[in-house]
Amino acid sequence: MPPSRPDRPLTIGKVLDALREEFPEISISKIRFLEAEGLVEPARTPAGYRTYAASDVERLRYVLRAQRDRFWPLKVIRESLDAIDRGLEPAVDSDARPRPPRPASDPDVPDEAELRSERVVRLTRDELAEATGLEPDVIASLEGFGVLNSDADGHFSATELQAAHAAAGLAAYGIEARHLRPFRTAADREVGLVEQAMSTRRAGGRAADQAQVARLCLQLHAALVKGGLARP
Repeated sequence: MPPSRPDRPLTIGKVLDALREEFPEISISKIRFLEAEGLVEPARTPAGYRTYAASDVERLRYVLRAQRDRFWPLKVIRESLDAIDRGLEPAVDSDARPRPPRPASDPDVPDEAELRSERVVRLTRDELAEATGLEPDVIASLEGFGVLNSDADGHFSATELQAAHAAAGLAAYGIEARHLRPFRTAADREVGLVEQAMSTRRAGGRAADQAQVARLCLQLHAALVKGGLARP
């Protein structure tokens, strides 16, 4: 399959053709008026000719539907377009304004089922080193800084294996075991919050509630890290 090419810019005549089936009364003067009102901003060629992208056509379609179906004045349409430009979602209700998007499921955050159950794995130190590529002294250092914890028999669980894999990946960027101590501190604090929230819960639904609170804590943590990285 050949690589997809970006949408070619459209002339105003092509825009009219795209809109006339739904809006038979559309005209060049109407589009120019909406442009003058700041509702659509076509690009310009070096010679000064207007060119429109597919997104401009959809924007015009939104404006025309809002006028025809919702009887919105231009001020309300302009505010709604600004909201959409800022990431809000167009409402499906006929008279509703754009709404903030519902949070999507974050692939970086395990769901409640994953948090409630864990595959039973008990790895020896040598098996953990083989699985992750970590040297024994690095594993010992990770234990010393509280990043890894073995059980009473010296075995490592599935979650310890995940942590070790992450530590091995970070090591490639020069992040050593001593740098990872804050992760243990933060995790312990979050565990404390979960336990605090569970202290008033009845035993019957405690496991499900605990997983839900833990997931929300992880969701908040992931959002804060992503937000921090996105700031200029």
